Amino acid sequence: MVSNNAAEYEACLHGLRIAVELSVKRLMVYGDSVLVINQLNKDWSCANDKMNAYCTEIRKFEGKFYGIKYHHMVCDQNQIIDYLSKLGSSRAMVPPGVFVQDLVAPSIKEEKEIQEVPPTEQLVLMVPLLAADWREQFIKYLSSIEVPADKIETERLIRRSKHYVLVNGNLMRKSAKEGILQKCITQEDGVKLLLEIHSGSYGNHAALRTLVSKAF
Repeated sequence: MVSNNAAEYEACLHGLRIAVELSVKRLMVYGDSVLVINQLNKDWSCANDKMNAYCTEIRKFEGKFYGIKYHHMVCDQNQIIDYLSKLGSSRAMVPPGVFVQDLVAPSIKEEKEIQEVPPTEQLVLMVPLLAADWREQFIKYLSSIEVPADKIETERLIRRSKHYVLVNGNLMRKSAKEGILQKCITQEDGVKLLLEIHSGSYGNHAALRTLVSKAF
């Protein structure tokens, strides 16, 4: 998966390559990532190995210019780039005069890759599996009104069960806003689902909050 900041660095590197090919000698670079611009201006340090590798790669191009400056631009003021990014996400037809080039591999290699445990084992360790199927108590209550012996647990189960229904024996949860029925799965299946989402170096490109929401 590529983070937003990594995408910003890739765009910057791509622009620098084009500028060099066009024999540009003085360049003003504008970006809407505060982190990237401050790291390129050496105002902030690169604590992340990947960001440090990107900075190092960009420094190699800086020597090809007589002068180069990096400026931060607020997203709202960067309307042209915002328009182009929406074209890309919507896969709309590219307007005349706009050239597109797909980057199939990252421009840098991280100096240090943490491989102490395989990704699969890493995720399972972070999300320990429950001993029992969490859906069982809801299925028993909805199908036979079977409740726990503890009064507090019973009240809690009744309150939470209002959000669930049984459809052909399958436990479904009603979404809060649209009322759409969402299939409930075991925690083990949930771990497999997360692995599929994060698999590959170019997995999901959604923003972090969006990705979490979609996965949930």
